[in-house]
Amino acid sequence: MPIVAVDDTDSRERGMCTTYVATQIAERLADAGARVRRRLLVRLNPAVKHKTRGNAAVALHVTGTDAESAASVAAEAVEAFAAAADPRTSPGVVVADLDVAGDPFDPTGTPIPDAVAAFARRALRERLSVAEAVGLADEHRFRHVAVGSAGGAGESDAVAGRGRIGALAAVGAPAAFDDWTFERITYRELDRCGTPREVDAESVFAAADEGYPAVWDTVDRGTGKTVCVPNAPGPILYGIRGDDAAACRAVAAAVDGEPTERAATFLTNQGTDAHLAPSRIGDLRDGAGYRVAGAVASAPETKRGGHVHVDVASDAAGVESDGETDADRLRAVAFAPTGRFRDRVRALRPGDRVTLCGEHEVRDNADEPASTLKLEKFAVRDLVRTAPAVPTCPDCGRSMSSAGSDQGYRCRDCGTEAPGKVAEPIERDLEAGWYEVPPSARRHVAKPLVRGGFDAPTHPER
Repeated sequence: MPIVAVDDTDSRERGMCTTYVATQIAERLADAGARVRRRLLVRLNPAVKHKTRGNAAVALHVTGTDAESAASVAAEAVEAFAAAADPRTSPGVVVADLDVAGDPFDPTGTPIPDAVAAFARRALRERLSVAEAVGLADEHRFRHVAVGSAGGAGESDAVAGRGRIGALAAVGAPAAFDDWTFERITYRELDRCGTPREVDAESVFAAADEGYPAVWDTVDRGTGKTVCVPNAPGPILYGIRGDDAAACRAVAAAVDGEPTERAATFLTNQGTDAHLAPSRIGDLRDGAGYRVAGAVASAPETKRGGHVHVDVASDAAGVESDGETDADRLRAVAFAPTGRFRDRVRALRPGDRVTLCGEHEVRDNADEPASTLKLEKFAVRDLVRTAPAVPTCPDCGRSMSSAGSDQGYRCRDCGTEAPGKVAEPIERDLEAGWYEVPPSARRHVAKPLVRGGFDAPTHPER
């Protein structure tokens, strides 16, 4: 069963979409007598600089054709539909010539090579090279095609067929990941691309209510946004995501709007946190997603632009360790677009124990900490429930006064004494458990709390 994979066919400014190009490949394969058994939408590392917003590759699992014919059809479709006018676009195709009777999701079928599965896992957490992808494809005799001229963000990183990185990762994805969701994508008539989308918001919210929680991230009830309707100038009208394919199709069918050209259902690693790796503060690489534990080490601070910053110390360092170094601390940031999530971060206090999830970035800026984590979600493990307070006189009930440096406190009226401040209970606006950014700010690959499977109570955003 050949696996036909494609990536890097779209453009931030000029539109197009790799999933749409894949539907064109699927249609041409079907016209030639092949059968597309499955469509995979594979999200890759969201920290890659040259990516379009979604950073996704697509793989088609096909029967009824051979790898050579499939590669030829795919290359022709990419040539016809990719956003080649954008100099940063660098399309690539990979076709894995597996046993026609095999199914990558069936352990009795032809297995995907371990090295290709490992490459797919790394593609979610690292920045990989075309040279490595091509070398691995050649090693396993996969066909691959660089379509069009070299593309890149600038002359220094222009390369032909950069999409072969994501395409090879999409080939290996079934053996790399074990958590899958669905997306039903409805496409516009192609000549409407670049014009405002006509989607009835009221029908979207009604359908979202009906489909929840099996279908999620369709709308953001806090902001009133129809999250499923993209802003980019591509051919997607809306995409409905969830854990059940039939439920996604039902919600999509209930949305009213402009005439549509086609629709397709994809199996995907969206909403799975596949990009996050467990680690510890001080051991994080630039441009990768992590899950780390620590203790809040500073009061949250709202900075220019509305971004909320808070320092977190590693478990080894502690909140007030004399041996703490810069490497033992991490600046966590909830950016302004995360909206109400910032109030959750503002509610943290020094000493709270937390688990943080997000993308790690290293910045060369003398005015800011070098190590920053862009928050996607966090878990409160243990809350500070008391705060130091000036003691109250047990006789008169008034607050005591300082008796001098390191001499404790004394009531001026009664003469009673106390050795120091006392722990006073405080009210907290947080509870133990997981908190997340709202749907309008969530990355495609980030797992919504409503999906479950977390290790503490959850507080889902809708």
